[in-house]
Amino acid sequence: MVAGRKSALPLVYGDTPSFLGVDVLKQNSLEKGYNIIITGVPWEGTITWGSFTGCELAPRVIRHTSARYGGFLPEYEIDVFDYLKIGDAGDVMVNTNDPAETMKNVFHTMDRIYKNNSIPFVLGGDHSFTPETIKALAQNTEGDIGVVHFDSHFDNAQSFGSDEFPRCGPIHRIAQIGKVRKKSIVHIGIRGPRNSPAQFEYAKSMGAKIFNIREIRRRGMDVVIDEAINIAGENTKHTFVTVCSDCIDAAYNPGGPADFNGLFTHELFSALYRLGEAGLAGLDYVEIYPNHDPNSFSSHLASWGIIHALAGLAARKRDNR
Repeated sequence: MVAGRKSALPLVYGDTPSFLGVDVLKQNSLEKGYNIIITGVPWEGTITWGSFTGCELAPRVIRHTSARYGGFLPEYEIDVFDYLKIGDAGDVMVNTNDPAETMKNVFHTMDRIYKNNSIPFVLGGDHSFTPETIKALAQNTEGDIGVVHFDSHFDNAQSFGSDEFPRCGPIHRIAQIGKVRKKSIVHIGIRGPRNSPAQFEYAKSMGAKIFNIREIRRRGMDVVIDEAINIAGENTKHTFVTVCSDCIDAAYNPGGPADFNGLFTHELFSALYRLGEAGLAGLDYVEIYPNHDPNSFSSHLASWGIIHALAGLAARKRDNR
């Protein structure tokens, strides 16, 4: 049992504990005073690659893995619970037969979180719902928005068959949101033969910044993430962070596709800490497939990554930045 934690964890549903054992909140009547509100989107739309399916199971599994952990990171000498009040509002209602209704439900849930003056941390699910969170951010804030996107792929496909909300296209939809500054979209970790020339050219044409894996290896993540923070923050007031699990090398991400030559865990963790320290207006972690990961390593990794981002936000509050 984690030091300082009660033996009985709060449950968001069934046998599923809240993330890190935080307070369970009601989505329709959120309590004030919470800095961060965790929610899940157990959604999977059209399968776009091979046999990889089942990411709608990830919010539950991530919560279960988080039960192992507390909020203290000795490497940063900080406990997130000393500075942040965190709640878990459970999962967004999804309709597996109606993607449009599901996206509306995501938007309305995130809208309530932002109206509560809280920051959403969202457990996916596939990558298709991210634009709905950013739409809610845009509706509830003044100023433009930058986006930091950790991924092996550009995820800017403009279509995928008849699917209006493909998991391979969230960045395209995000770029259409009026308050998103296209030149403040930053791709981190791009690599590999599952990208297309058309997606590469589209990213360049909109002015997005691309940090591919070769540049990260050459310059180091500390330099890259500081530059990414500056780009995402240029002429914007808010930064949203979206993490696809396959930004991480396949060796450390058994719950993701076979995308090699990726980020190491310490690179992602240190980057998320720095982003939190610089200030972020929301975060999601998506595309984990528990059926392919019997030991839930990828879900544990997601819990660690989210804790690092929270620790950065806690340090920011501690230092009154």
